[in-house]
Amino acid sequence: MSVRKLKPITPAQRFTVVNGFDALTTDRPEKSLLAPKKRTGGRNNKGKMTARHIGGGHKKRYRIIDFKRNKFGVEAEVKSIEYDPNRSAFIALVEYTDGEKRYIVAQSGLKVGQKISSGEGVAPEVGNALYLSQIPLGTIISCIELVPGRGAVIARSAGAFAQLMARDGKFATVKMPSGETRMVLVTCLAAIGVVSNSDHQLLVAGKAGRSRWLGRRPRTRPVAMNPVDHPMGGGEGRASGGHPRSRNGIPAKGYRTRSKTKSSNKFIIERRKK
Repeated sequence: MSVRKLKPITPAQRFTVVNGFDALTTDRPEKSLLAPKKRTGGRNNKGKMTARHIGGGHKKRYRIIDFKRNKFGVEAEVKSIEYDPNRSAFIALVEYTDGEKRYIVAQSGLKVGQKISSGEGVAPEVGNALYLSQIPLGTIISCIELVPGRGAVIARSAGAFAQLMARDGKFATVKMPSGETRMVLVTCLAAIGVVSNSDHQLLVAGKAGRSRWLGRRPRTRPVAMNPVDHPMGGGEGRASGGHPRSRNGIPAKGYRTRSKTKSSNKFIIERRKK
Protein backbone atom coordinates (compact mmCIF):
# COMPACT_ATOMS: atom_id res chain seq x y z
CA MET A 1 0.00 0.00 0.00
CA SER A 2 1.17 3.49 -0.82
CA VAL A 3 0.00 7.04 -1.34
CA ARG A 4 0.80 9.50 -4.13
CA LYS A 5 1.34 13.23 -3.67
CA LEU A 6 0.21 14.99 -6.83
CA LYS A 7 2.33 17.56 -8.65
CA PRO A 8 1.02 21.09 -7.93
CA ILE A 9 -0.07 21.88 -11.50
CA THR A 10 -3.37 23.33 -10.16
CA PRO A 11 -4.16 25.05 -6.82
CA ALA A 12 -6.18 22.02 -5.64
CA GLN A 13 -3.52 19.47 -6.55
CA ARG A 14 -0.88 21.34 -4.55
CA PHE A 15 -2.08 19.65 -1.34
CA THR A 16 -3.83 16.54 -2.69
CA VAL A 17 -2.64 13.13 -1.51
CA VAL A 18 -4.36 10.16 -3.19
CA ASN A 19 -4.22 6.40 -2.69
CA GLY A 20 -1.70 4.55 -4.84
CA PHE A 21 -4.12 1.58 -5.18
CA ASP A 22 -1.13 -0.70 -5.79
CA ALA A 23 -2.76 -3.43 -3.65
CA LEU A 24 -5.74 -3.70 -6.03
CA THR A 25 -5.75 -6.36 -8.74
CA THR A 26 -8.85 -5.44 -10.78
CA ASP A 27 -11.25 -2.55 -11.38
CA ARG A 28 -14.19 -4.74 -12.48
CA PRO A 29 -16.51 -5.85 -9.64
CA GLU A 30 -18.26 -9.24 -9.60
CA LYS A 31 -21.70 -8.55 -11.15
CA SER A 32 -23.52 -11.25 -9.18
CA LEU A 33 -22.53 -9.56 -5.88
CA LEU A 34 -23.70 -6.03 -6.79
CA ALA A 35 -26.92 -4.43 -5.57
CA PRO A 36 -28.47 -1.03 -6.36
CA LYS A 37 -27.97 1.73 -3.81
CA LYS A 38 -30.59 4.46 -3.62
CA ARG A 39 -29.71 7.92 -2.30
CA THR A 40 -31.98 9.77 0.12
CA GLY A 41 -30.36 13.22 0.06
CA GLY A 42 -30.97 13.24 3.84
CA ARG A 43 -34.78 13.17 3.35
CA ASN A 44 -37.26 10.83 5.02
CA ASN A 45 -40.30 9.12 3.41
CA LYS A 46 -42.23 12.42 3.55
CA GLY A 47 -39.52 14.37 1.74
CA LYS A 48 -38.53 16.28 4.89
CA MET A 49 -34.82 16.87 5.47
CA THR A 50 -33.88 14.89 8.61
CA ALA A 51 -30.09 14.77 8.09
CA ARG A 52 -28.22 17.88 6.99
CA HIS A 53 -25.21 18.16 4.67
CA ILE A 54 -26.16 15.11 2.55
CA GLY A 55 -26.81 15.20 -1.20
CA GLY A 56 -25.28 14.77 -4.63
CA GLY A 57 -22.25 12.55 -4.94
CA HIS A 58 -21.17 9.93 -7.43
CA LYS A 59 -23.53 7.07 -8.20
CA LYS A 60 -22.57 3.85 -6.39
CA ARG A 61 -23.55 0.21 -6.40
CA TYR A 62 -23.47 -1.73 -3.16
CA ARG A 63 -21.09 -4.70 -2.86
CA ILE A 64 -22.73 -7.52 -0.87
CA ILE A 65 -20.16 -8.33 1.82
CA ASP A 66 -20.06 -11.59 3.79
CA PHE A 67 -19.63 -10.34 7.37
CA LYS A 68 -20.80 -13.66 8.88
CA ARG A 69 -18.08 -15.90 7.36
CA ASN A 70 -20.45 -18.82 8.04
CA LYS A 71 -19.35 -21.19 5.25
CA PHE A 72 -17.50 -23.53 7.59
CA GLY A 73 -15.22 -26.37 6.51
CA VAL A 74 -15.02 -25.18 2.89
CA GLU A 75 -11.76 -23.69 1.62
CA ALA A 76 -11.83 -20.54 -0.53
CA GLU A 77 -9.30 -19.01 -2.89
CA VAL A 78 -8.74 -15.25 -3.09
CA LYS A 79 -9.51 -14.24 -6.68
CA SER A 80 -8.98 -10.46 -6.46
CA ILE A 81 -8.48 -7.48 -4.15
CA GLU A 82 -10.92 -4.69 -5.09
CA TYR A 83 -11.94 -1.13 -4.25
CA ASP A 84 -15.28 -0.61 -2.52
CA PRO A 85 -16.84 2.89 -2.73
CA ASN A 86 -19.01 2.14 0.32
CA ARG A 87 -16.17 1.65 2.85
CA SER A 88 -12.61 2.76 3.54
CA ALA A 89 -11.19 -0.79 3.53
CA PHE A 90 -10.47 -2.85 0.42
CA ILE A 91 -12.50 -6.01 -0.21
CA ALA A 92 -11.48 -9.44 -1.47
CA LEU A 93 -13.42 -11.65 -3.89
CA VAL A 94 -13.13 -15.26 -2.76
CA GLU A 95 -14.32 -18.40 -4.56
CA TYR A 96 -15.12 -21.53 -2.55
CA THR A 97 -14.33 -25.03 -3.80
CA ASP A 98 -18.06 -25.58 -4.51
CA GLY A 99 -18.03 -22.61 -6.92
CA GLU A 100 -19.77 -20.00 -4.73
CA LYS A 101 -18.28 -16.49 -4.78
CA ARG A 102 -18.40 -14.00 -1.91
CA TYR A 103 -16.90 -10.64 -0.99
CA ILE A 104 -15.12 -10.29 2.37
CA VAL A 105 -13.35 -7.36 4.02
CA ALA A 106 -9.70 -7.83 3.01
CA GLN A 107 -7.02 -8.08 5.69
CA SER A 108 -3.63 -6.48 5.13
CA GLY A 109 -1.27 -8.94 3.42
CA LEU A 110 -4.02 -10.96 1.73
CA LYS A 111 -2.79 -12.03 -1.72
CA VAL A 112 -4.46 -13.37 -4.87
CA GLY A 113 -4.27 -17.16 -4.95
CA GLN A 114 -4.13 -17.44 -1.16
CA LYS A 115 -6.37 -20.06 0.46
CA ILE A 116 -8.58 -19.00 3.41
CA SER A 117 -11.23 -20.72 5.50
CA SER A 118 -13.37 -20.24 8.60
CA GLY A 119 -14.71 -22.27 11.50
CA GLU A 120 -13.25 -24.76 13.98
CA GLY A 121 -9.79 -26.27 13.58
CA VAL A 122 -8.60 -23.52 11.21
CA ALA A 123 -5.01 -22.25 11.44
CA PRO A 124 -4.75 -18.70 12.90
CA GLU A 125 -3.38 -17.18 9.68
CA VAL A 126 -4.17 -13.85 7.99
CA GLY A 127 -7.63 -13.84 6.42
CA ASN A 128 -8.97 -16.89 8.28
CA ALA A 129 -12.00 -16.51 10.57
CA LEU A 130 -11.96 -18.37 13.90
CA TYR A 131 -13.91 -18.47 17.13
CA LEU A 132 -12.36 -16.35 19.88
CA SER A 133 -12.03 -19.57 21.91
CA GLN A 134 -9.51 -20.91 19.36
CA ILE A 135 -7.40 -17.81 18.65
CA PRO A 136 -4.03 -17.63 20.47
CA LEU A 137 -3.84 -14.91 23.15
CA GLY A 138 -2.15 -11.69 22.00
CA THR A 139 -3.25 -12.16 18.37
CA ILE A 140 -4.20 -9.09 16.32
CA ILE A 141 -7.77 -9.55 15.06
CA SER A 142 -10.42 -7.62 13.10
CA CYS A 143 -14.02 -7.99 11.83
CA ILE A 144 -15.25 -9.16 15.25
CA GLU A 145 -18.77 -10.29 16.10
CA LEU A 146 -20.49 -9.04 19.27
CA VAL A 147 -23.44 -11.45 18.97
CA PRO A 148 -22.65 -15.01 17.75
CA GLY A 149 -23.86 -15.56 14.19
CA ARG A 150 -24.98 -11.97 13.63
CA GLY A 151 -21.88 -10.92 11.68
CA ALA A 152 -18.85 -8.69 12.22
CA VAL A 153 -19.49 -5.23 13.67
CA ILE A 154 -16.16 -4.26 15.32
CA ALA A 155 -12.88 -3.21 13.57
CA ARG A 156 -14.08 -3.20 9.96
CA SER A 157 -12.68 0.10 8.65
CA ALA A 158 -9.30 0.67 6.97
CA GLY A 159 -6.31 -0.11 9.19
CA ALA A 160 -8.49 -1.07 12.18
CA PHE A 161 -7.57 -3.91 14.53
CA ALA A 162 -8.19 -5.22 18.03
CA GLN A 163 -6.16 -7.52 20.27
CA LEU A 164 -7.25 -10.65 22.09
CA MET A 165 -5.97 -10.17 25.65
CA ALA A 166 -7.37 -13.01 27.78
CA ARG A 167 -10.04 -15.69 28.18
CA ASP A 168 -12.08 -16.59 31.23
CA GLY A 169 -14.98 -19.04 31.04
CA LYS A 170 -17.40 -18.13 28.27
CA PHE A 171 -15.92 -14.62 27.77
CA ALA A 172 -12.79 -13.34 26.05
CA THR A 173 -11.23 -9.97 26.86
CA VAL A 174 -10.61 -7.86 23.75
CA LYS A 175 -8.82 -4.50 23.54
CA MET A 176 -10.89 -2.50 21.03
CA PRO A 177 -9.56 -0.04 18.40
CA SER A 178 -10.82 2.84 20.60
CA GLY A 179 -8.67 1.66 23.51
CA GLU A 180 -11.68 0.29 25.38
CA THR A 181 -11.27 -3.17 26.95
CA ARG A 182 -14.41 -5.27 26.93
CA MET A 183 -15.65 -8.85 27.25
CA VAL A 184 -16.92 -10.69 24.19
CA LEU A 185 -18.40 -14.20 24.07
CA VAL A 186 -15.82 -16.80 22.98
CA THR A 187 -18.39 -18.21 20.51
CA CYS A 188 -18.05 -15.05 18.39
CA LEU A 189 -16.03 -15.15 15.17
CA ALA A 190 -13.13 -12.86 14.34
CA ALA A 191 -10.74 -12.61 11.38
CA ILE A 192 -6.98 -12.77 11.85
CA GLY A 193 -4.95 -9.70 10.90
CA VAL A 194 -5.27 -5.93 10.42
CA VAL A 195 -7.87 -4.53 8.01
CA SER A 196 -6.36 -3.48 4.67
CA ASN A 197 -5.69 0.05 3.33
CA SER A 198 -4.08 1.43 6.51
CA ASP A 199 -2.77 4.38 4.45
CA HIS A 200 -6.34 5.71 4.21
CA GLN A 201 -5.63 8.07 7.14
CA LEU A 202 -2.87 9.79 5.13
CA LEU A 203 -5.15 10.92 2.29
CA VAL A 204 -5.79 14.65 1.77
CA ALA A 205 -8.81 15.75 -0.27
CA GLY A 206 -7.13 18.97 -1.46
CA LYS A 207 -10.34 20.66 -2.59
CA ALA A 208 -13.98 21.11 -1.61
CA GLY A 209 -15.24 19.38 -4.77
CA ARG A 210 -13.89 16.07 -3.58
CA SER A 211 -16.31 16.16 -0.63
CA ARG A 212 -19.14 16.79 -3.08
CA TRP A 213 -18.15 13.64 -5.01
CA LEU A 214 -18.58 11.74 -1.74
CA GLY A 215 -22.09 13.17 -1.25
CA ARG A 216 -21.20 15.71 1.44
CA ARG A 217 -22.75 19.17 1.12
CA PRO A 218 -21.30 22.36 2.62
CA ARG A 219 -21.63 22.91 6.36
CA THR A 220 -22.21 26.31 7.95
CA ARG A 221 -20.12 27.11 11.03
CA PRO A 222 -22.36 27.43 14.13
CA VAL A 223 -20.67 30.69 15.25
CA ALA A 224 -21.73 32.28 11.94
CA MET A 225 -25.43 31.57 12.67
CA ASN A 226 -28.05 33.58 14.54
CA PRO A 227 -29.14 32.64 18.11
CA VAL A 228 -32.42 31.25 16.75
CA ASP A 229 -30.51 28.74 14.62
CA HIS A 230 -27.85 27.44 17.02
CA PRO A 231 -26.79 27.76 20.69
CA MET A 232 -23.38 29.04 19.55
CA GLY A 233 -24.83 31.68 17.23
CA GLY A 234 -25.28 35.41 17.70
CA GLY A 235 -23.26 37.95 19.68
CA GLU A 236 -21.80 41.34 18.81
CA GLY A 237 -19.03 41.34 16.22
CA ARG A 238 -16.97 38.21 15.82
CA ALA A 239 -18.02 36.44 19.00
CA SER A 240 -16.33 33.07 19.61
CA GLY A 241 -19.59 31.29 20.36
CA GLY A 242 -19.30 30.16 23.98
CA HIS A 243 -19.13 26.52 25.05
CA PRO A 244 -18.96 24.10 22.08
CA ARG A 245 -22.19 22.18 21.75
CA SER A 246 -24.45 20.63 19.14
CA ARG A 247 -27.48 22.23 17.51
CA ASN A 248 -29.78 20.69 20.13
CA GLY A 249 -27.60 21.79 23.07
CA ILE A 250 -25.59 18.63 23.83
CA PRO A 251 -22.02 19.62 24.87
CA ALA A 252 -19.18 18.54 22.58
CA LYS A 253 -15.49 17.80 23.24
CA GLY A 254 -15.50 15.26 26.03
CA TYR A 255 -19.09 15.11 27.31
CA ARG A 256 -20.10 11.46 27.79
CA THR A 257 -23.46 10.62 26.22
CA ARG A 258 -23.49 6.86 26.89
CA SER A 259 -26.42 5.76 29.10
CA LYS A 260 -25.44 4.80 32.65
CA THR A 261 -28.13 2.09 32.63
CA LYS A 262 -27.19 0.51 29.28
CA SER A 263 -27.34 -3.28 29.53
CA SER A 264 -23.95 -3.85 27.89
CA ASN A 265 -22.10 -1.66 30.45
CA LYS A 266 -21.35 -4.77 32.49
CA PHE A 267 -19.17 -6.14 29.65
CA ILE A 268 -16.88 -3.08 29.58
CA ILE A 269 -13.81 -3.58 31.77
CA GLU A 270 -12.05 -0.31 30.97
CA ARG A 271 -13.52 2.69 29.15
CA ARG A 272 -11.69 4.38 26.30
CA LYS A 273 -9.48 7.31 27.24
CA LYS A 274 -11.01 10.81 27.14
